[in-house]
Order: sequence, then structure tokens, then C-alpha cells
Amino acid sequence: MAKSRGENGPRAPAPGGSLSGTRESLAPGPDAAAADELSSLGSDSEANGFAERRIDKFGFIVGSQGAEGALEEVSLEVLRQRESKWLDMLNNWDKWMAKKHKKIRLRCQKGIPPSLRGRAWQYLSGGKVKLQQNPGKFDELDMSPGDPKWLDVIERDLHRQFPFHEMFVSRGGHGQQDLFRVLKAYTLYRPEEGYCQAQAPIAAVLLMHMPAEQAFWCLVQICEKYLPGYYSEKLEAIQLDGEILFSLLQKVSPVAHKHLSRQKIDPLLYMTEWFMCVFARTLPWSSVLRVWDMFFCEGVKIIFRVGLVLLKHALGSPEKLKACQGQYETIERLRSLSPKIMQEAFLVQEVVELPVTERQIEREHLIQLRRWQETRGELQCCSSPRLHGAKAILEAEPGLRLALQTSPSIRLPLDAPVPDSRAKPKLPKQVQKEQKEQRKRAKASGQLDQPPATGQAEVAAAAGDACPSQDMALKDPVPQNSAHHCSQDSLTSQESEDTYL
Repeated sequence: MAKSRGENGPRAPAPGGSLSGTRESLAPGPDAAAADELSSLGSDSEANGFAERRIDKFGFIVGSQGAEGALEEVSLEVLRQRESKWLDMLNNWDKWMAKKHKKIRLRCQKGIPPSLRGRAWQYLSGGKVKLQQNPGKFDELDMSPGDPKWLDVIERDLHRQFPFHEMFVSRGGHGQQDLFRVLKAYTLYRPEEGYCQAQAPIAAVLLMHMPAEQAFWCLVQICEKYLPGYYSEKLEAIQLDGEILFSLLQKVSPVAHKHLSRQKIDPLLYMTEWFMCVFARTLPWSSVLRVWDMFFCEGVKIIFRVGLVLLKHALGSPEKLKACQGQYETIERLRSLSPKIMQEAFLVQEVVELPVTERQIEREHLIQLRRWQETRGELQCCSSPRLHGAKAILEAEPGLRLALQTSPSIRLPLDAPVPDSRAKPKLPKQVQKEQKEQRKRAKASGQLDQPPATGQAEVAAAAGDACPSQDMALKDPVPQNSAHHCSQDSLTSQESEDTYL
């Protein structure tokens, strides 16, 4: 649990301290009033009093908003089989990503086992590599005081993040302290962006599955690789994606598209929270986790697909539109979606089958970008191009490719002498015996100085090719400082620091 480090350290909210604040752009939802009662608990020890309440397998108090929704039960035997498969993938991650990425995608669509979800998210997002490439960086940011203007805003938002989850139910508890640390560290890591309110639920979901340092680097990857520009000051990227979503809707559900056009409802009114929070504040929790599994693997197209599925099934038929005669009724329908269309099995199946690809999204992005430039001028946010999922991130990260080099068949200790490259290769015993007998016969006949027969020379050369020397195998060594080559990164079921149930 994070502790206050004094004046020069991070300002973690004191247990029981006041965290008053107004409710800003992202509304906290219908559970906010009841959350104030739970938030009055002053510390984790006091929070143990709510342990008598029933807690579901995700850590939410039974009956709260996060605990709603029918669960897709997986048998224990199937779960153990999936865990075994995922452990094998994580132990040989680069090989699987290079040769069997489709299999990884299929397994993400089936759902990552809960015991390995946090670790898998780190590998899919590239957060694990970022952590290894920046050792001690998070601790350095954690020790820095931070910008007061961001610290005050972050503190006001802490108690609004999943107040019915056991990690965040207590004011000043370890969950809120870690959330403060991660968000403050990001404002120092990217001072030009600072803090956006939608980053808080993203960081909170990550903290439910991994420690603060790992959660920080996964947050960095989401903000920089998956959703670049989403959390910038002008929110230009989210506005562009709103237009892309609306354009794609015309092909997926012409009825819903026509209705929203007729009502003149801007996409920002219904999709901003969906996209910026990756549906963490919209869907039942089991559905949230399945969407995030696919999102980390396949990228932003999963968010578009989920949004299109929700719009299609909420507004995609004349019968459903009878109760949505005006703007207000339509917005309310999209804010209170039917539990059926958000149910885990139904939603995942619809998302997997919806034919919306990265190419379509990028083509539509170029169209909407040209329209933006014609009507509003150049974008003020200069963010890097987004990467569509784990494979694109792996190909863009040079640190990952080193581990994919061919491993030598013979390894020598670091202190062992390197064989002389001029030394002759050791031949098989059968060839050595034949050469020895040949020399004896040549000596007896006085022909020792004559070269060996052509056929025998070819046999010897072939034998030498069949048994390469050790120095030949050492010509292409694997770099010892490779990001994934070090033995400490070999994952086993015993590596507890990355595994959060």
C-alpha cells in the first residue's frame, strides 16, 4: 500500500481526509448517492466492516451496478485448460505473436482466464516491455511532487471510480492511493497532456488486475498507442472518431443512422463516455472484461464494433423507435440500454461477427480528416498514429524484435574461451578411422606426401559440413540484454507479482 512520502513525495489522500468535489463532465452514474455512504469509511481496516456484505467474483458488492448482468459460466476443467494454454503462450510470447497471432486473437475472443488476465494485458499492450525499457521511471515519477493544479482535480475524482468495488470502497484506502499515484505519474510523464477525467476509470480497471507500476505503463500504452489524442485538451481525436462511428453506422444499421440524422443528435452526446472509458462505465462487468480482452489484442476496432452493436440493437428497428420520438427520448434510450444487448455472450458474439475492419476505419478516418481540415483547419493535437492491436504494437517496438532472432544450437558459458576460427572441425570417428588407415597404407607404400583421393576428400568435407564448428553457431548470438530474452521474464505460474485474481 502506498504511503505518504512527505512534502517532496506524492500527495496520497490521507485516510478519512476530505475529497469533496463537483461532478464534472463524466457523470458518476446512478450509484453515486449510495457511494457517499460507503465512502465515509475511513480506512481499509474500517472497510473490513463491509466484508459481511456479499462480494461477487469480480470484487463488487452484490446488487451494485458493476455486479449486474448474467454471467457466462465456464467449467473448472475448461478454465484450467485455458490457463495451461495461456501459460504456454506467455512463456513463449514472441514466438506465438510471430507465428500464431490468429490463435491468440481467437483465445482473447473466448476470454482470458481471470488468474492471468493482468499479465496477458501487459504483454498484449506492450506495457511489460515499456516497464523493462524504463527501469525505475515510475518510482522517480512517484517520488516527484507533481503539479498542484492536476493533483487537486485528481483527488476530487478518486472516490467516484467504482465506489462499490472492494478496492475503492474506502476513502484513502490502498486502491484510491494507488489510483492517485498512477494518475499523478502520468501528468508528470506527459505534462503537455496532463490529466483527463476519463483516464481515471481506465487506470482503476488496470489496478484491479495488476500493481501500480504495471498499471501505469499499460495506461501509457493505451493513451499513446491504442487511443492517441483521446485525452488531449481539445478532444479532437474523439470528435473525429465520433464522425467515423456515425458514418460506419450507415452501413451497419441504416434505420438507426437515419433516425439519429433526423433528430440531429451529435455523436459526442452518446459515444464520448463509451469510447474514452472503453465501456468501463457502461456495460456489465463480465462484458467489460471480455471487451477489454479483445481490445488489447485487436485495438480500437473493437470499440467501434461494440458501439455499432449497441446502436444497431437499441435503435435499429421501427418498433424500437416508437418510444424515441424526440432527442431527449433517444438519448435516454442510449443511456439506459437494454440488459439483453449488453449481456456477455450475446454482445461478444455480435462484436466478433460484425464485419468492420481496420482498413475500413482508417479509410473513413482519412475521409473525416479531410472534411475536418476543410471546415475547421488543421488539427491542433499532433499525436502519433494509432496502432491497431498487439501485433501492430509488436511490429512498431524495436525492443521486441531482438528476442525473435535465431537462437544458437550450442551455447557456451560467458567465461569459456571462444574456439579458434582457424581450427579444423572435428570429424566423426568413422571418418577419422578411415583417414588413419589410409595414412598407414600410404606410409607403407611411400606415398604419405600425396594428397588423399578425391572421393575421400569429399567424404571428409561432407562430414565437416554435417558437424559445424562451435564458432559457426556463435556467429548469430541472441543479445544478452534483449527485452524478452532474459530468464527473469520467463513466466511461470509462480510469478505472483503480475498475477491478480
